[in-house]
Amino acid sequence: MLETYLAERRSDRPVILMTHIVIGYPDLDTSMRTVEAMVEAGVDLMELQIPFSEPIADGPVILHANQKALGAGVTVADCFEFAETCVRRFDIPFLFMSYYNILFRYGVDAFVERMASIGLRGAIVPDLPPEEGDVYLSEMETAGLDPIFIYSPNTPDARLDYLAQHARGFIYCVARKGVTGATTSFSDDLSTYLGRCRAATSLPLAVGFGVKDADDVRFLDGKADIAVVGTQSIRILDEQGVSAVGDFVTELRA
Repeated sequence: MLETYLAERRSDRPVILMTHIVIGYPDLDTSMRTVEAMVEAGVDLMELQIPFSEPIADGPVILHANQKALGAGVTVADCFEFAETCVRRFDIPFLFMSYYNILFRYGVDAFVERMASIGLRGAIVPDLPPEEGDVYLSEMETAGLDPIFIYSPNTPDARLDYLAQHARGFIYCVARKGVTGATTSFSDDLSTYLGRCRAATSLPLAVGFGVKDADDVRFLDGKADIAVVGTQSIRILDEQGVSAVGDFVTELRA
C-alpha cells in the first residue's frame, strides 16, 4: 500500500516529492523522457494525467497541455500503454489523475481492473465525491488500489472527517481556492488550514496548487508529508526542455 511506501520514503526526509505530467504533452516521446528525467532526479512518486477536454480543476498551463495532447490524438488506450511502460521501467509508484467522465465512458470496473493489471497504485479523480462513487470505491478496494481524495481550504471540518473515511494512500490538500497554476501564499493561513487537515486524518498529506521552488517545499516541513509539483515543471519543460525539468526536481529535493 502507498502508506507504507510513503512512510519509508519519509524516514530520512521530512517532505517527499510527487510530480505531475500530462500524458502526451507535448508528445508521447517527450512525456516519457520527462518521466525518466524526474525519476533519475529522485522524485518519490508521480501522477500521470489522462488528457481531458474539460479539466475543471486545472489552470491555463495544464489546460493547454491537455488540449495539445488531445489535438495530437492521444487516447485513453495510449495512456494505459504509457503508464504500463512507466511502471515496468521505473521503481516508484505511479497514479492516474483523471476526470470521472473518462472512467464512466471506459467502464469503471474495466478501468480499475486495467489499472491494477498494469501495476498502478491509485487514482486521483477530483470531480467524483464519495457520495457518487460507490462503484468506483468498491472496485478500487477489490483491486487493492488507493482512491485519493481532496481537501480544500473551504472544506468544513465535518466534511474533512467524512472524506477521510473513504480515502486511502494519502490526502491531496489543495493549497488555495481556484485552479492549478496561480500564485499561492505560503503563510500562516496555509499553516492553519494544514493543521485542520492533519487533525482530520492520520493519512499522509500531500500539498499541491502553487508549489514552485525549494522554499515552498521547506515551508511544508512539519505541516505536510508530500509536496506536489505540476504547473511549474510544465513551464520549465516549455521554456528550457527536458533536462531542465530534471535539474528542477533535483533542486526541490535538495
